Amino acid sequence: MNLLVVGISHKKAPLELRERFALSESVIPEALRRLQGNPEIEEAAIISTCNRVEFVMVAYEKQEGMVGFRRFAEEFYGVRFDEYGHCFYEHRGEEAVRHLFRVAAGLDSLIVGEPQVLGQVKRAYLLAKEAETCGSALESVFQSAFNAAKRVHTETCVAEAHVSVSSAAVELAEQAFGGLQAKTVMIIGAGQMGELTARHLISKGVAAMLVSNRTHAHAVALARELRGLAVHFSEIWHAMRDADIVISSTGCPHFIITHDDMERLMAERHGRPLFLIDIALPRDVDPAVREVPGCTLVNLDGLEKVAHQNLLERQNAMEAADRILSQEVELFRERQEQLNVVPTIVSLRHRIEEIRQAELKRARHLFGELTPEQERALEALTQGLVNKILHTPFTELKQAARRPDRSEFLSVVQTIFHLQKDASKPASALAA
Repeated sequence: MNLLVVGISHKKAPLELRERFALSESVIPEALRRLQGNPEIEEAAIISTCNRVEFVMVAYEKQEGMVGFRRFAEEFYGVRFDEYGHCFYEHRGEEAVRHLFRVAAGLDSLIVGEPQVLGQVKRAYLLAKEAETCGSALESVFQSAFNAAKRVHTETCVAEAHVSVSSAAVELAEQAFGGLQAKTVMIIGAGQMGELTARHLISKGVAAMLVSNRTHAHAVALARELRGLAVHFSEIWHAMRDADIVISSTGCPHFIITHDDMERLMAERHGRPLFLIDIALPRDVDPAVREVPGCTLVNLDGLEKVAHQNLLERQNAMEAADRILSQEVELFRERQEQLNVVPTIVSLRHRIEEIRQAELKRARHLFGELTPEQERALEALTQGLVNKILHTPFTELKQAARRPDRSEFLSVVQTIFHLQKDASKPASALAA
Protein backbone atom coordinates (compact mmCIF):
# COMPACT_ATOMS: atom_id res chain seq x y z
CA MET A 1 0.00 0.00 0.00
CA ASN A 2 1.10 3.58 -0.48
CA LEU A 3 0.13 6.85 1.17
CA LEU A 4 -1.05 9.79 -0.95
CA VAL A 5 -2.15 13.30 0.11
CA VAL A 6 -3.74 15.64 -2.45
CA GLY A 7 -5.03 19.04 -1.41
CA ILE A 8 -5.39 22.78 -1.78
CA SER A 9 -4.57 25.39 0.84
CA HIS A 10 -4.03 29.10 1.38
CA LYS A 11 -0.48 28.65 0.04
CA LYS A 12 -1.44 28.00 -3.59
CA ALA A 13 -5.18 28.41 -3.99
CA PRO A 14 -7.22 31.64 -3.82
CA LEU A 15 -10.12 31.90 -1.41
CA GLU A 16 -12.68 31.47 -4.22
CA LEU A 17 -11.22 28.08 -5.17
CA ARG A 18 -10.99 26.88 -1.57
CA GLU A 19 -14.65 27.78 -1.17
CA ARG A 20 -15.55 25.71 -4.23
CA PHE A 21 -13.85 22.56 -2.92
CA ALA A 22 -14.70 22.97 0.79
CA LEU A 23 -16.94 20.26 2.26
CA SER A 24 -19.30 20.59 5.18
CA GLU A 25 -19.20 17.87 7.82
CA SER A 26 -22.59 16.56 6.70
CA VAL A 27 -21.29 15.94 3.17
CA ILE A 28 -17.93 14.40 4.07
CA PRO A 29 -19.22 10.83 4.78
CA GLU A 30 -20.72 10.55 1.29
CA ALA A 31 -17.57 12.03 -0.25
CA LEU A 32 -15.45 9.50 1.63
CA ARG A 33 -17.53 6.56 0.43
CA ARG A 34 -17.37 7.75 -3.16
CA LEU A 35 -13.64 8.37 -2.95
CA GLN A 36 -12.99 4.93 -1.47
CA GLY A 37 -15.31 3.46 -4.09
CA ASN A 38 -12.63 3.97 -6.72
CA PRO A 39 -10.82 0.69 -7.50
CA GLU A 40 -7.43 2.32 -6.81
CA ILE A 41 -8.25 3.63 -3.32
CA GLU A 42 -8.25 1.36 -0.26
CA GLU A 43 -8.57 3.91 2.58
CA ALA A 44 -9.52 7.60 2.70
CA ALA A 45 -9.94 10.60 5.01
CA ILE A 46 -10.81 14.24 4.23
CA ILE A 47 -9.52 17.26 6.16
CA SER A 48 -11.66 20.31 5.35
CA THR A 49 -10.97 23.56 7.23
CA CYS A 50 -11.26 27.26 6.45
CA ASN A 51 -7.82 27.28 4.84
CA ARG A 52 -7.39 23.82 3.35
CA VAL A 53 -9.11 20.82 1.84
CA GLU A 54 -6.97 17.68 1.86
CA PHE A 55 -7.71 14.18 0.66
CA VAL A 56 -5.64 11.58 2.53
CA MET A 57 -5.62 8.24 0.74
CA VAL A 58 -4.00 4.83 0.84
CA ALA A 59 -3.90 3.35 -2.64
CA TYR A 60 -3.90 -0.38 -3.22
CA GLU A 61 -0.52 -2.05 -3.80
CA LYS A 62 0.96 -1.17 -7.20
CA GLN A 63 -1.77 1.43 -7.80
CA GLU A 64 -0.76 5.03 -8.47
CA GLY A 65 -3.84 6.48 -6.74
CA MET A 66 -3.94 9.85 -8.50
CA VAL A 67 -6.06 8.47 -11.33
CA GLY A 68 -8.73 7.42 -8.86
CA PHE A 69 -8.63 10.79 -7.11
CA ARG A 70 -8.99 12.72 -10.38
CA ARG A 71 -11.98 10.57 -11.32
CA PHE A 72 -13.56 11.22 -7.92
CA ALA A 73 -12.91 14.99 -8.07
CA GLU A 74 -14.44 15.37 -11.51
CA GLU A 75 -17.50 13.27 -10.70
CA PHE A 76 -18.14 14.61 -7.20
CA TYR A 77 -17.50 18.30 -7.90
CA GLY A 78 -18.59 18.31 -11.54
CA VAL A 79 -15.40 20.00 -12.77
CA ARG A 80 -12.56 19.24 -15.14
CA PHE A 81 -9.60 18.62 -12.86
CA ASP A 82 -7.14 19.93 -15.44
CA GLU A 83 -8.60 23.43 -14.96
CA TYR A 84 -7.62 23.50 -11.28
CA GLY A 85 -4.88 20.87 -11.03
CA HIS A 86 -2.12 23.49 -10.89
CA CYS A 87 -3.54 24.75 -7.56
CA PHE A 88 -3.38 21.30 -5.93
CA TYR A 89 -0.33 19.81 -4.22
CA GLU A 90 0.57 16.15 -3.98
CA HIS A 91 2.63 14.30 -1.38
CA ARG A 92 3.53 10.61 -1.32
CA GLY A 93 5.06 8.13 1.09
CA GLU A 94 7.24 9.56 3.83
CA GLU A 95 6.78 13.11 2.51
CA ALA A 96 3.02 12.68 2.90
CA VAL A 97 3.57 11.55 6.51
CA ARG A 98 5.74 14.59 7.21
CA HIS A 99 3.11 16.88 5.67
CA LEU A 100 0.31 15.44 7.83
CA PHE A 101 2.45 15.79 10.95
CA ARG A 102 3.04 19.48 10.09
CA VAL A 103 -0.67 20.05 9.46
CA ALA A 104 -1.68 18.45 12.77
CA ALA A 105 0.94 20.47 14.66
CA GLY A 106 -0.29 23.73 13.11
CA LEU A 107 2.98 24.40 11.27
CA ASP A 108 1.31 24.49 7.86
CA SER A 109 -1.53 26.81 8.92
CA LEU A 110 -2.21 30.36 7.78
CA ILE A 111 -1.59 31.36 11.40
CA VAL A 112 1.46 29.34 12.42
CA GLY A 113 0.89 27.17 15.47
CA GLU A 114 -2.90 27.42 15.28
CA PRO A 115 -4.08 24.92 17.93
CA GLN A 116 -7.61 24.51 16.53
CA VAL A 117 -6.32 22.61 13.50
CA LEU A 118 -5.37 19.58 15.62
CA GLY A 119 -9.00 19.24 16.69
CA GLN A 120 -10.05 19.55 13.04
CA VAL A 121 -7.64 16.78 12.00
CA LYS A 122 -8.92 14.59 14.83
CA ARG A 123 -12.48 15.21 13.64
CA ALA A 124 -11.48 14.24 10.10
CA TYR A 125 -10.05 10.99 11.45
CA LEU A 126 -13.24 10.24 13.44
CA LEU A 127 -15.45 10.94 10.41
CA ALA A 128 -13.37 8.50 8.37
CA LYS A 129 -13.65 5.90 11.12
CA GLU A 130 -17.43 6.36 11.25
CA ALA A 131 -17.65 6.06 7.47
CA GLU A 132 -15.47 2.92 7.67
CA THR A 133 -12.95 4.33 5.20
CA CYS A 134 -10.08 4.46 7.73
CA GLY A 135 -8.20 1.18 8.05
CA SER A 136 -5.02 0.10 9.81
CA ALA A 137 -2.70 2.11 7.56
CA LEU A 138 -4.41 5.47 8.10
CA GLU A 139 -4.96 4.59 11.76
CA SER A 140 -1.20 4.35 12.29
CA VAL A 141 -0.54 7.59 10.39
CA PHE A 142 -3.16 9.66 12.24
CA GLN A 143 -2.25 8.35 15.70
CA SER A 144 1.40 9.15 15.06
CA ALA A 145 0.42 12.61 13.79
CA PHE A 146 -1.52 13.28 17.00
CA ASN A 147 1.46 12.24 19.13
CA ALA A 148 3.81 14.43 17.09
CA ALA A 149 1.48 17.43 17.41
CA LYS A 150 1.21 16.93 21.17
CA ARG A 151 5.00 17.03 21.47
CA VAL A 152 5.20 20.23 19.44
CA HIS A 153 2.53 21.94 21.53
CA THR A 154 4.04 20.91 24.87
CA GLU A 155 7.76 21.27 24.07
CA THR A 156 7.71 24.51 22.06
CA CYS A 157 5.93 27.89 22.23
CA VAL A 158 4.51 27.60 18.70
CA ALA A 159 0.97 27.25 20.02
CA GLU A 160 1.06 30.13 22.48
CA ALA A 161 -1.25 33.18 22.31
CA HIS A 162 -2.24 34.99 19.10
CA VAL A 163 -1.94 32.01 16.81
CA SER A 164 -5.54 31.25 15.77
CA VAL A 165 -7.64 32.83 13.06
CA SER A 166 -10.05 34.12 15.69
CA SER A 167 -7.34 35.71 17.84
CA ALA A 168 -5.72 37.24 14.76
CA ALA A 169 -9.06 38.74 13.80
CA VAL A 170 -9.37 40.31 17.24
CA GLU A 171 -5.81 41.56 16.99
CA LEU A 172 -6.63 43.34 13.72
CA ALA A 173 -9.68 44.99 15.28
CA GLU A 174 -7.61 46.08 18.25
CA GLN A 175 -5.06 47.66 15.93
CA ALA A 176 -7.76 49.44 13.95
CA PHE A 177 -9.30 51.09 17.04
CA GLY A 178 -6.24 51.38 19.22
CA GLY A 179 -7.94 49.27 21.87
CA LEU A 180 -11.31 47.61 22.30
CA GLN A 181 -12.48 49.07 25.60
CA ALA A 182 -15.82 50.89 25.25
CA LYS A 183 -16.44 49.17 21.91
CA THR A 184 -19.57 47.26 20.99
CA VAL A 185 -18.92 44.00 19.17
CA MET A 186 -21.40 41.89 17.27
CA ILE A 187 -20.74 38.20 16.60
CA ILE A 188 -22.79 36.66 13.78
CA GLY A 189 -22.55 32.89 14.07
CA ALA A 190 -22.48 31.13 17.44
CA GLY A 191 -20.39 28.18 16.28
CA GLN A 192 -16.88 27.29 17.37
CA MET A 193 -15.16 30.12 15.49
CA GLY A 194 -17.69 32.68 16.73
CA GLU A 195 -17.31 31.48 20.32
CA LEU A 196 -13.51 31.50 20.18
CA THR A 197 -13.54 35.03 18.78
CA ALA A 198 -16.00 36.19 21.44
CA ARG A 199 -13.81 34.84 24.21
CA HIS A 200 -10.77 36.64 22.80
CA LEU A 201 -12.79 39.86 22.66
CA ILE A 202 -13.90 39.55 26.27
CA SER A 203 -10.26 39.20 27.32
CA LYS A 204 -9.66 42.57 25.63
CA GLY A 205 -12.33 44.27 27.72
CA VAL A 206 -15.03 45.13 25.16
CA ALA A 207 -17.94 47.16 26.55
CA ALA A 208 -20.80 45.17 25.02
CA MET A 209 -21.23 41.88 23.20
CA LEU A 210 -24.09 41.09 20.78
CA VAL A 211 -24.51 37.51 19.61
CA SER A 212 -26.69 36.35 16.73
CA ASN A 213 -27.20 32.97 15.13
CA ARG A 214 -29.75 31.40 12.78
CA THR A 215 -30.65 29.05 15.61
CA HIS A 216 -31.57 31.60 18.24
CA ALA A 217 -31.25 29.13 21.11
CA HIS A 218 -27.54 28.81 20.35
CA ALA A 219 -27.15 32.58 20.41
CA VAL A 220 -29.00 32.76 23.74
CA ALA A 221 -26.81 30.06 25.28
CA LEU A 222 -23.58 31.69 24.17
CA ALA A 223 -24.71 35.20 25.11
CA ARG A 224 -25.69 34.01 28.58
CA GLU A 225 -22.32 32.36 29.07
CA LEU A 226 -20.45 35.45 27.87
CA ARG A 227 -22.75 37.94 29.63
CA GLY A 228 -23.78 39.41 26.32
CA LEU A 229 -27.08 40.05 24.55
CA ALA A 230 -28.66 37.59 22.12
CA VAL A 231 -30.10 39.07 18.92
CA HIS A 232 -32.60 37.36 16.65
CA PHE A 233 -31.10 36.71 13.23
CA SER A 234 -33.92 38.66 11.59
CA GLU A 235 -32.88 41.72 13.61
CA ILE A 236 -29.15 41.78 12.88
CA TRP A 237 -29.37 44.94 10.76
CA HIS A 238 -31.08 46.85 13.54
CA ALA A 239 -28.44 45.67 16.03
CA MET A 240 -25.56 46.46 13.69
CA ARG A 241 -26.42 50.15 13.83
CA ASP A 242 -24.88 50.25 17.31
CA ALA A 243 -21.88 47.98 16.68
CA ASP A 244 -18.31 49.12 16.15
CA ILE A 245 -17.00 45.73 15.08
CA VAL A 246 -18.83 42.89 13.32
CA ILE A 247 -17.24 39.46 13.13
CA SER A 248 -19.10 36.99 10.95
CA SER A 249 -18.64 33.23 10.80
CA THR A 250 -21.92 31.53 9.93
CA GLY A 251 -21.04 28.89 7.36
CA CYS A 252 -23.93 30.03 5.11
CA PRO A 253 -23.50 29.06 1.45
CA HIS A 254 -24.10 32.65 0.28
CA PHE A 255 -23.35 36.25 1.29
CA ILE A 256 -25.41 37.42 4.25
CA ILE A 257 -23.97 40.97 4.11
CA THR A 258 -24.08 42.65 0.69
CA HIS A 259 -22.96 45.99 -0.75
CA ASP A 260 -26.51 47.40 -0.91
CA ASP A 261 -27.26 46.29 2.66
CA MET A 262 -24.19 48.10 3.94
CA GLU A 263 -24.96 51.29 2.00
CA ARG A 264 -28.35 51.49 3.72
CA LEU A 265 -26.83 50.70 7.12
CA MET A 266 -24.03 53.26 6.86
CA ALA A 267 -26.52 55.98 5.93
CA GLU A 268 -28.26 55.29 9.25
CA ARG A 269 -24.95 55.42 11.19
CA HIS A 270 -24.23 59.02 10.12
CA GLY A 271 -20.55 58.46 9.31
CA ARG A 272 -19.59 56.21 12.23
CA PRO A 273 -17.03 53.71 10.88
CA LEU A 274 -17.67 49.96 10.98
CA PHE A 275 -14.96 47.30 11.04
CA LEU A 276 -16.03 43.94 9.57
CA ILE A 277 -14.02 40.74 9.87
CA ASP A 278 -15.23 37.82 7.77
CA ILE A 279 -13.74 34.55 9.02
CA ALA A 280 -16.32 32.32 7.32
CA LEU A 281 -15.76 29.87 4.49
CA PRO A 282 -17.71 30.29 2.26
CA ARG A 283 -17.51 34.03 2.88
CA ASP A 284 -20.35 35.81 4.64
CA VAL A 285 -19.53 39.32 3.43
CA ASP A 286 -19.56 40.48 -0.18
CA PRO A 287 -16.06 41.86 -1.03
CA ALA A 288 -17.83 44.81 -2.70
CA VAL A 289 -18.61 46.06 0.83
CA ARG A 290 -15.12 47.60 0.81
CA GLU A 291 -16.44 50.20 -1.64
CA VAL A 292 -18.92 51.53 0.92
CA PRO A 293 -17.53 54.66 2.65
CA GLY A 294 -16.77 54.06 6.32
CA CYS A 295 -16.56 50.27 5.97
CA THR A 296 -13.37 48.31 6.54
CA LEU A 297 -13.48 44.61 5.59
CA VAL A 298 -10.92 41.92 6.34
CA ASN A 299 -11.42 38.28 5.32
CA LEU A 300 -9.28 35.15 5.61
CA ASP A 301 -6.90 36.25 2.88
CA GLY A 302 -6.43 39.54 4.71
CA LEU A 303 -4.97 37.63 7.64
CA GLU A 304 -1.84 36.74 5.64
CA LYS A 305 -0.09 39.87 6.92
CA VAL A 306 -0.68 38.75 10.50
CA ALA A 307 0.47 35.26 9.57
CA HIS A 308 3.71 36.60 8.11
CA GLN A 309 4.52 38.61 11.23
CA ASN A 310 3.59 35.60 13.32
CA LEU A 311 6.01 33.47 11.32
CA LEU A 312 8.90 35.87 11.88
CA GLU A 313 8.31 36.04 15.62
CA ARG A 314 8.12 32.27 15.94
CA GLN A 315 11.02 31.28 13.70
CA ASN A 316 13.02 29.81 16.56
CA ALA A 317 10.02 27.87 17.84
CA MET A 318 9.36 26.65 14.29
CA GLU A 319 12.89 25.30 14.01
CA ALA A 320 12.51 23.44 17.29
CA ALA A 321 9.14 22.09 16.17
CA ASP A 322 10.60 20.91 12.86
CA ARG A 323 13.33 19.04 14.71
CA ILE A 324 10.68 17.31 16.82
CA LEU A 325 8.69 16.37 13.73
CA SER A 326 11.80 15.00 12.03
CA GLN A 327 12.35 12.77 15.04
CA GLU A 328 8.72 11.63 14.97
CA VAL A 329 8.81 10.92 11.22
CA GLU A 330 11.94 8.82 11.73
CA LEU A 331 10.30 6.89 14.57
CA PHE A 332 7.23 6.32 12.40
CA ARG A 333 9.40 5.09 9.53
CA GLU A 334 11.26 2.67 11.80
CA ARG A 335 7.99 1.29 13.17
CA GLN A 336 6.61 0.85 9.68
CA GLU A 337 9.77 -0.87 8.47
CA GLN A 338 9.56 -3.29 11.37
CA LEU A 339 5.98 -4.06 10.38
CA ASN A 340 7.17 -5.14 6.94
CA VAL A 341 9.14 -8.06 8.35
CA VAL A 342 6.60 -9.10 10.99
CA PRO A 343 4.59 -11.41 8.66
CA THR A 344 7.77 -13.30 7.71
CA ILE A 345 8.85 -13.63 11.36
CA VAL A 346 5.41 -14.91 12.36
CA SER A 347 5.32 -17.34 9.45
CA LEU A 348 8.82 -18.63 10.20
CA ARG A 349 7.94 -19.16 13.87
CA HIS A 350 4.79 -21.05 12.82
CA ARG A 351 6.77 -23.20 10.35
CA ILE A 352 9.42 -24.20 12.90
CA GLU A 353 6.74 -24.90 15.53
CA GLU A 354 5.03 -27.27 13.08
CA ILE A 355 8.32 -29.14 12.67
CA ARG A 356 8.85 -29.25 16.46
CA GLN A 357 5.39 -30.66 17.08
CA ALA A 358 5.88 -33.27 14.36
CA GLU A 359 9.17 -34.40 15.92
CA LEU A 360 7.60 -34.53 19.39
CA LYS A 361 4.86 -36.77 18.03
CA ARG A 362 7.45 -39.08 16.45
CA ALA A 363 9.48 -39.21 19.68
CA ARG A 364 6.44 -40.14 21.74
CA HIS A 365 5.66 -42.93 19.26
CA LEU A 366 9.22 -44.26 19.56
CA PHE A 367 9.57 -44.00 23.34
CA GLY A 368 6.06 -44.98 24.30
CA GLU A 369 4.23 -43.40 27.21
CA LEU A 370 6.31 -40.78 29.02
CA THR A 371 6.05 -39.64 32.62
CA PRO A 372 4.96 -36.01 33.32
CA GLU A 373 8.58 -35.18 34.24
CA GLN A 374 9.83 -36.63 30.94
CA GLU A 375 7.14 -34.72 29.00
CA ARG A 376 8.23 -31.45 30.64
CA ALA A 377 11.89 -32.20 29.96
CA LEU A 378 11.24 -33.04 26.31
CA GLU A 379 9.11 -29.92 25.88
CA ALA A 380 11.79 -27.73 27.47
CA LEU A 381 14.55 -29.31 25.39
CA THR A 382 12.82 -28.88 22.04
CA GLN A 383 11.54 -25.38 22.85
CA GLY A 384 15.04 -24.34 23.90
CA LEU A 385 16.52 -25.68 20.67
CA VAL A 386 13.91 -23.82 18.60
CA ASN A 387 14.58 -20.55 20.41
CA LYS A 388 18.35 -20.86 19.93
CA ILE A 389 17.95 -21.76 16.25
CA LEU A 390 15.54 -18.88 15.57
CA HIS A 391 17.48 -16.22 17.50
CA THR A 392 19.91 -15.40 14.69
CA PRO A 393 17.33 -15.51 11.83
CA PHE A 394 14.95 -13.26 13.79
CA THR A 395 17.76 -10.80 14.54
CA GLU A 396 18.76 -10.70 10.90
CA LEU A 397 15.14 -10.27 9.79
CA LYS A 398 14.63 -7.30 12.12
CA GLN A 399 17.83 -5.69 10.85
CA ALA A 400 16.76 -6.40 7.29
CA ALA A 401 13.88 -3.96 7.75
CA ARG A 402 16.33 -1.15 6.93
CA ARG A 403 17.97 -2.85 3.96
CA PRO A 404 17.25 -1.40 0.49
CA ASP A 405 17.01 -4.98 -0.81
CA ARG A 406 14.55 -5.95 1.93
CA SER A 407 12.05 -7.53 -0.46
CA GLU A 408 14.69 -9.74 -2.07
CA PHE A 409 16.06 -10.78 1.34
CA LEU A 410 12.60 -11.71 2.62
CA SER A 411 11.92 -13.65 -0.57
CA VAL A 412 15.05 -15.75 -0.02
CA VAL A 413 14.04 -16.54 3.56
CA GLN A 414 10.54 -17.49 2.46
CA THR A 415 11.91 -19.76 -0.26
CA ILE A 416 14.43 -21.49 2.02
CA PHE A 417 11.86 -22.29 4.69
CA HIS A 418 8.90 -22.85 2.32
CA LEU A 419 6.88 -20.12 3.99
CA GLN A 420 3.38 -19.09 2.94
CA LYS A 421 3.08 -16.54 0.16
CA ASP A 422 1.24 -13.99 2.33
CA ALA A 423 4.30 -13.79 4.61
CA SER A 424 5.66 -11.14 2.24
CA LYS A 425 2.57 -8.94 2.35
CA PRO A 426 3.65 -5.53 3.75
CA ALA A 427 1.87 -4.19 6.80
CA SER A 428 3.29 -0.69 6.40
CA ALA A 429 1.44 2.37 5.14
CA LEU A 430 4.70 3.38 3.45
CA ALA A 431 5.35 0.09 1.72
CA ALA A 432 5.82 0.21 -2.01
